[in-house]
Amino acid sequence: MNKTFLITDARIVNEGQIKESDLLVRGARIEKIGRNLSHDGKAEIIDAGGKFLLPGMIDDQVHFREPGLTHKADIYTESRAAVAGGITTFIDMPNTKPPTLTGELLEEKFRLAQGRSAANYSFMLGGSNDNLEELLRFDASKAAGIKLFLGSSTGNMLVDDEKVLETVFSQVDALISVHCEDETTVRRNLEEYKGIYGDDIPVVLHPRIRSAEACYLSSSRAVALARKTGARLHVFHLSTAEEMQLFDNHLPLNDKKITAEVCVHHLLFDERDYYLKGKLIKWNPAIKEAKHKKALWHALLDDRIDVLATDHAPHTLEEKDRPYTSAPSGAPMVQHAMNVLLDFYREGKISLEKIVEKTAHNPAMLFEIADRGYIREGYFADMMLVDMHREWTVSKDNILYKCGWSPLEGRRFGTMITDTFVNGVRVLSGGKLTEVTPPGMRLEFDRK
Repeated sequence: MNKTFLITDARIVNEGQIKESDLLVRGARIEKIGRNLSHDGKAEIIDAGGKFLLPGMIDDQVHFREPGLTHKADIYTESRAAVAGGITTFIDMPNTKPPTLTGELLEEKFRLAQGRSAANYSFMLGGSNDNLEELLRFDASKAAGIKLFLGSSTGNMLVDDEKVLETVFSQVDALISVHCEDETTVRRNLEEYKGIYGDDIPVVLHPRIRSAEACYLSSSRAVALARKTGARLHVFHLSTAEEMQLFDNHLPLNDKKITAEVCVHHLLFDERDYYLKGKLIKWNPAIKEAKHKKALWHALLDDRIDVLATDHAPHTLEEKDRPYTSAPSGAPMVQHAMNVLLDFYREGKISLEKIVEKTAHNPAMLFEIADRGYIREGYFADMMLVDMHREWTVSKDNILYKCGWSPLEGRRFGTMITDTFVNGVRVLSGGKLTEVTPPGMRLEFDRK
């Protein structure tokens, strides 16, 4: 239920500035921002006590596993974990069971989320070699965009037919997001190592199998095709130094036709971490050598990379414990990604203003999401309060993912997200989830 809140003594991080201010929320939206705000006596007062108030993160790439894979995760559980981590909006990927390859299946996912999601939501229509007509019929006003897997994926979702790709890029009037790894290269590398180790390949070889070469070959082709056709292209989870030369920072984001994303885990881990974390940090694309992590950081800070995301992709521990060739890639991240970023801020690696730009402003702008991603009067009240001096440790007792584990277990954070608001509803209070009706709304888009 929406209340009226007056948040006082907050340090608002928004649009490149940090300002001390009060903020009045009435219903689902921000009514007023200013110093010494008054109210009609009906507002609940929340004394921020100098905490930072940030726009909620818009996570443009998650796998919440519903429908069909709900033994790992579902929209209800993972959206609750997301808001506990300051993520107030998510865009879910199409590699569910069945894969989201038709408009009808896309609408079914919206029905599954309605009334069950703690965070705001949208979904992507998936592409395959066989659903070109569905992609051409896609209504860009109704959902986030189209997702193409240009490397190994779940089910019938690998798109490797060059004619289909060129038609999609030249004729689909929507944002096209891509997972880029060259299938031929990956398969060749996998067979080479299977010849040596069988199925039990050491996971430290994962970045040799899903190599930097495989990533660059695929992403460079996608970027070249987008330049040729004029398609609106967004490249997900970049992981290599070589790929950074494909993107530029010479244009403002609104004028870019080709944009880029990096995930938190590619900024946090490098290949040395496989020796401690093993298959828990087996992701696609793979975590690679430290030189790649360094290059990603440079590109993020100089604006060649536009968006920060999680690629939240939970599996059960039993699945992760299988031999290399059958152990799935991906790990849960939505509850902890913002804390990782906030610790990066404390370490001097990135400013709060830049974090907000890459996690809230830019996703809202890139996907043309209506009235979200900023702390502005008239915008939806999607926000988080952050205590920069409250430590806590990730443990089994406080993990909210349905799969029950995190690759960050045992990590001590120096910051805590104490309160999260979604559409003016306080879904997290004092670091604890509140028992409210899930307030997440279907995203609307301001697309011309």
